[in-house]
Amino acid sequence: MFAAVATVVAVYALGAGPIWSLILGVSAPALLVVAPRFLVGAVVGASSPGRSESSIPGVELMSGTQFEDYVARVARSCGLPVIMTPVTGDWGVDLIVGNRPNRVAIQCKRRSRPVGAGAIQEVVAGAPMQGCTKTMVVSNQSFTPAARKLAQLHGCELVGGAELPQLVATLRRVAGSAEVI
Repeated sequence: MFAAVATVVAVYALGAGPIWSLILGVSAPALLVVAPRFLVGAVVGASSPGRSESSIPGVELMSGTQFEDYVARVARSCGLPVIMTPVTGDWGVDLIVGNRPNRVAIQCKRRSRPVGAGAIQEVVAGAPMQGCTKTMVVSNQSFTPAARKLAQLHGCELVGGAELPQLVATLRRVAGSAEVI
C-alpha cells in the first residue's frame, strides 16, 4: 500500500496527470511482486544452454582442435580405436573411429551458430577416401534444416547441441561396439 501511495505522489509531483498517477500507483505493487521473479528467470535463462546449445561445461570455450580432441577422448573412453587425421589433406574427415568394416568418419564442428550442409558434404565425400563406411558430424550447435535433410539422405549421423551428452551411446551404436564400461 505504501508503494502505491508513494508512486502516486512521486509521479504527480514529477508532472504527470492525475489519471496516469493513479494508473502507475495501482501497477507499482504488482511490478514489485513480479520484478524479482522476472530478474531471477532472466539470469537463469541467460546462464543455461538453449535447446540447440551444448549442455556440457567448457565446450563453448574450446577451440576447434580442442573440440576434436574432446570427441576423440569420448570415443576412446568407449573402447574404440581413434585415428586423428592431419589438419590438411584429410578429405573433410577429422577422426576415424572404430574397426573395419564399421569405421566411422567423423567431422567435428565447434561453432557459434547452427552447422550447415557443407559439413555433411565434406564428411560424406571424404569417408570412402579414408576407408570408412559410416559418417557422423559432431557439433556443439544444432544443424540447419538443409543439413538435416542431406544427412538423412546419405545416412550421416548428426550429434549436436542438446544431443552431445549422448555422444557415448551414439558412438557405440554407430561404430558397432557392444562393449559396456
